[in-house]
Amino acid sequence: LRNLSLLEVCFTLVMVPKMLVDLVSLRKIISFVGCGIQMYFFFFFGSSECFLLSMMAYDRFVAIGNPLRYSVIMNRSLCLWMAVGSWMSGVPVSMLQTAWLMALPFCGPNTIDHFFCDGPPVLKLVTQDTTMYEMQALASTLLFIMFPFSLILVSYTRIIITIPKMPSATGRQKAFSTCSSHLIVVSLFYGTASLTYLRPKSNQSPESKKLVSLSYTVITPMLNPLVYT
Repeated sequence: LRNLSLLEVCFTLVMVPKMLVDLVSLRKIISFVGCGIQMYFFFFFGSSECFLLSMMAYDRFVAIGNPLRYSVIMNRSLCLWMAVGSWMSGVPVSMLQTAWLMALPFCGPNTIDHFFCDGPPVLKLVTQDTTMYEMQALASTLLFIMFPFSLILVSYTRIIITIPKMPSATGRQKAFSTCSSHLIVVSLFYGTASLTYLRPKSNQSPESKKLVSLSYTVITPMLNPLVYT
């Protein structure tokens, strides 16, 4: 939970301060370098959170499926490596996505129809064929969103199989309460992110895409402390 809290604080700091400045400014501008930096850290923290949520699902599976061996399996060393792995998982995709996109040629009115430098709206400003980049971006999305999500599904499938076998109703109720907070957070984060990144060519209006982006960049991190409390 400490890692999740730190990730989401950093995640919102990438977008929210600049967004608040733009809300009260007449000139809503960002430099080319600043745009690249914002995009890099957005991809980095977003990818890291995907993997951290999958690690948290595994932690809940161990707690419910092997309660007597929990402290042995989820020892301090394993937890440390899982946390480090979650943080470092965001490095390759963020470097590749940002370096490739920012190296493409831009010209004309460089106006981003969004409240932060995200991949799809910046890609619209590129003046050459972007098919290769879009294929790479889709592959990265499937890897860094759907692969962790599939791990979460596997963990919860095992949990669902385990819970009915518990002898006491109190134990089953405690197991459900253990998973409920994490399930809500996963649903909010993956549900809104998938609407944006698994349908980059969708017919959604720019305003609706901004609203979806706002939900997973600002609203979801704001709700998560309430959910876990």
